[in-house]
Amino acid sequence: MADAGSSRREFLRWLAAGGTGMAFAGLLPGTATADMGEIVVIADVTLIDGTGSAPRPRVSVVLAGDRIAWVGGSAEIPDTGGARMIDGRGKYLLPGLWDMHSHGADLEEVVPPSHLVHGVTGVREMWGYAENRATKDKVERGELLGPRMVLASGIVDGPVTLLSPPVLHVSTAAEARAVVRAEKAAGAEFVKTYSYLGPDALRALADETRAQGLRFSGHWPYKVSHLEVSDLGQHSLEHFFGVSVHCSSRRDEILDLLAATPYDPEEPRAFFDLARRLEFESVTTYDRGRAQSYFGRLRRNGTWHSPTLTINRVVTQPAETHQHDPRLKYVPADMRESWAKGIERLAPRTPADIALQERYYQETLRLVGVAHEAGVGIIGGTDCLNPYAFPGSGLHEELAFLVEAGLSPVQALKTVTGDAARFLGREATSGTVTVGKEADLVLLDANPAADIRNVAKIDTVITRGRVLGRAERRRMLDAVEAAANRPEPVTSARLHSLARRGCCC
Repeated sequence: MADAGSSRREFLRWLAAGGTGMAFAGLLPGTATADMGEIVVIADVTLIDGTGSAPRPRVSVVLAGDRIAWVGGSAEIPDTGGARMIDGRGKYLLPGLWDMHSHGADLEEVVPPSHLVHGVTGVREMWGYAENRATKDKVERGELLGPRMVLASGIVDGPVTLLSPPVLHVSTAAEARAVVRAEKAAGAEFVKTYSYLGPDALRALADETRAQGLRFSGHWPYKVSHLEVSDLGQHSLEHFFGVSVHCSSRRDEILDLLAATPYDPEEPRAFFDLARRLEFESVTTYDRGRAQSYFGRLRRNGTWHSPTLTINRVVTQPAETHQHDPRLKYVPADMRESWAKGIERLAPRTPADIALQERYYQETLRLVGVAHEAGVGIIGGTDCLNPYAFPGSGLHEELAFLVEAGLSPVQALKTVTGDAARFLGREATSGTVTVGKEADLVLLDANPAADIRNVAKIDTVITRGRVLGRAERRRMLDAVEAAANRPEPVTSARLHSLARRGCCC
């Protein structure tokens, strides 16, 4: 019988001979990286690979360090030579999930571990500032365990805004161009635009992002139609704001009214309230032909929708709906207080308003399905840390809402795996369970293709090749709870941090 070292050598030779394209020289015995822990085999699992394909049973997956080294039928794999084995029988393997609209990574003891515990191994962080740039650097250096991050610029808005600092205010084309250049220099991977950005500044920003090799994503800028922002190259529209307006027979009337109404610096919220009321009313004037034309134009332009149904569901329900959620024990006390106050500004109160917003939300769900059927790209995101949008577990809710909107469970999973990677330009390294890609994986105890809620039944999370089993994930979650409930001094920096969140951004 061959010894373990010989078996290992034979296994590595088999991997290298398999045409995987992986660089195995460093894994061969006698090198500094020959530790057995670097080879992990997930054996005899059902694979949902992130491509949209049906689940594939009796598959084994081999990881070498932080990369996927081999994927194939379980019967094909030889003696693994003492590699770490994970029994996949009766389990389901997915790519790591991406929350494509997230905030608050700089709450380092709470947000990054909450994502990982729930299988979220990547996030698109939608408001870049110095603190979360520092957090990303720590994760990349291996000093902090957290998801991969794709980081936005600071939020770019007009001189009037609903947001607290640090908003990047621009009034002119020259200011917009300067902001794009400065944010790229600071490390932004794309530019985040907001609701009150003026038409001239937006057009200049779009032109400058192209010149700088960046993309821009963000809110519907109220003074410019979705059609124009899509033509200008907006990569994603967030929150599904304005979709019902653009699918309405009253579209031009509503857009003209918004264009003619000035922003009031003394009452900046008044314009937001007007736009929301017009959105709520527009669902009764749906025009199928206009919707087909609208979604067709976005598809041709490559403009995606990020509907953030999780936060949309929260803000269209009465304020008290989520105030006893058991997950609140994982949220710091000052954040809980901020959420309770923030939801009061958005939630419906009277029976008439509750009915109006429920109708709007149900139409939003329907239109997400229409967009998907029309071939518009959809990416799943939660808008955590806005009120009751929880890091990590909130993405499980988002997937359930996408299924409710008409996507199949496998299609919904694709929005936060393969499609997320394609949107981010990371399809060569992420998003699917494919040889050579990053070893970010989630192992489930039950089939999410049969019931999307099974995505919460996690056995193991693998991030950058590191295996987080049940016990380690439990320890991480306990540490989050302890950190969330540790008294924190109320400093100006802390208040400044809270002010950045709770804004539907």
